[in-house]
Amino acid sequence: MPIISMFYGIIVSMYYNDNKQHKKPHIHVNYQDLEAVFDIQSGDVLDGKLPNNKLRLVQAWIELHRDELIANWSLAVSGQNIYSIDPLK
Repeated sequence: MPIISMFYGIIVSMYYNDNKQHKKPHIHVNYQDLEAVFDIQSGDVLDGKLPNNKLRLVQAWIELHRDELIANWSLAVSGQNIYSIDPLK
């Protein structure tokens, strides 16, 4: 599971060939012992949970980097290397 960004204790990952379960472009986010899956297009949580303040940070980060996330998703589902994305500052 390649890590694509880290900020404020949040780890953002994207799996290779991961389009079976959620069927939408998405990212996996870990914070402490919690995990959530976010839809890249809408920023909505597809599965799991995070504290509200961390959830809002991730949604803001998705909004800022949506184009890069979609490009990475296209690479990941075809098994190609993905790229790091700048953290939220």
